[in-house]
Amino acid sequence: MPRLSTHVLDTSRGKPAAGMQVRFYVFRGEARELLTASETNSDGRLLVCESTAAGTYELVFAAGEYFRACGEALTDPPFLDDVVVRFGISETAGNYHVPLLVSPYGYSTYRGS
Repeated sequence: MPRLSTHVLDTSRGKPAAGMQVRFYVFRGEARELLTASETNSDGRLLVCESTAAGTYELVFAAGEYFRACGEALTDPPFLDDVVVRFGISETAGNYHVPLLVSPYGYSTYRGS
């Protein structure tokens, strides 16, 4: 079964987003179920799951909370608060890596290796 990891980079500061809260959900039909909630390490990395089955998942990154904790002056409500990345896992071997490049006003993601 594939392993799932993420790496969050704070592009507004040019460094890893240490301590960002990340929630991991699986979809079972129309229902969304929380599997884990954790935070990135000092290098902005998180091993989300050692193994997971094929299916539809979400990573929810608490970007607004992170930027507020860093002292960033955000609008109310912030332009980006929770960043939701919904993705599918179809291969039953290998690794899935979902990096997030984020600032208070934009983000980018892709499937890494």
